[in-house]
Amino acid sequence: MTLCREVPHFSYEAYEFVCEAVSFTTDRLGRGKHEAEEPTSDKHVSGAELLFGVCDLAVREFGMMAPVVFRRWGIRTTGDIGLMVFNLIKVELLSKSDRDAPEDFHDLFDLQQALTERFELSLDSGHPMKRSDR
Repeated sequence: MTLCREVPHFSYEAYEFVCEAVSFTTDRLGRGKHEAEEPTSDKHVSGAELLFGVCDLAVREFGMMAPVVFRRWGIRTTGDIGLMVFNLIKVELLSKSDRDAPEDFHDLFDLQQALTERFELSLDSGHPMKRSDR
């Protein structure tokens, strides 16, 4: 991907993951592509919606290793994800509406905390549990 050569801060896998997260989020919100859908229907996903989708997909795909994977890819903040989104828009792999701006992603929440808060290590059972499992 030429984008990785031009903006080497983020890995190819990180950009690929963000693209997957866009699809994951639009599908989860019921805004994915459907054959019977009208061409004028709004498939737009806000910055906040995408960030929550990124976190949900990361936890689903990588579990407790999600923060480690993100750090390895160069992703530290929600603003980093926004930067990647707008880099993908520049190379026309994603599109945006007039209401989208990089600031939509800036410091929305603590990304590392969002990737770890669903898990709790416990010495009693010997297995990590999702907080939602309690």
